[in-house]
Amino acid sequence: MAEIQITTTQNVTINFRAAEAGERIAAYFIDILIKIAYAVVLALIIDKLDIDILPSYDEDPWSFMAVIILLGIPVVFYTIVQETLLQGQTIGKRLIKTKVVKIDGFRASFLDFFIRWIMRIVDINMLSGVIALVSIGSSKKHQRLGGIASGTAVISLKNKVTIDHTILQEVESDYKPVYSSVIKLSDNDARIIKENFLRAVKNADYKTLNILKKKIVDVIGEEPHKDITTTKFIRRVLKDYNHYTANM
Repeated sequence: MAEIQITTTQNVTINFRAAEAGERIAAYFIDILIKIAYAVVLALIIDKLDIDILPSYDEDPWSFMAVIILLGIPVVFYTIVQETLLQGQTIGKRLIKTKVVKIDGFRASFLDFFIRWIMRIVDINMLSGVIALVSIGSSKKHQRLGGIASGTAVISLKNKVTIDHTILQEVESDYKPVYSSVIKLSDNDARIIKENFLRAVKNADYKTLNILKKKIVDVIGEEPHKDITTTKFIRRVLKDYNHYTANM
């Protein structure tokens, strides 16, 4: 199980598990099935409506090829469009819980996704994916050539089900929340905050604690109440978040 350490632009180090080859293959085949389903549904619609949209190849080969290319655009650009719109995921990746991220801590851009997409010609289309499997198996961060070229990696978003590795917090039944704006945080935000908070407390890393505090304040728009320590503030934010999300 390879682990990827990513240091964010706020100098917070986050540990992720690199997606295994099996997870990536499963996501890939789910996406393939979706593309096949698109082609089948399109063919059925054309047949049902008795639409004659394909000119004869013998009579007009250029028009024939133009129509084929037009109908194939959603299949060809499926991956790059979805990874751009879904921030590093396709439907297959989302179902398998994997995601493309930049290993330098910055958010992946369209150019990064484009490099990954164009490199699929070498990684996946050539030799039926053997090049990608060899690269993933031999690289330290489980990257295919497209990932190495774009500075990205595919991580697993699956968490262990122990409370220390989830966003879950023990919240009493009569608990009274303090910071209502914590609902501005996402589940992923809360998970990252908790993981780094526990690590910082364990290592007495006050610099990271202060960075986490600043980032929380920036997102929720609320300052810690008077005379509350940074540690107590972050604990309270996590408990408030779990209180509100558990009751949604």
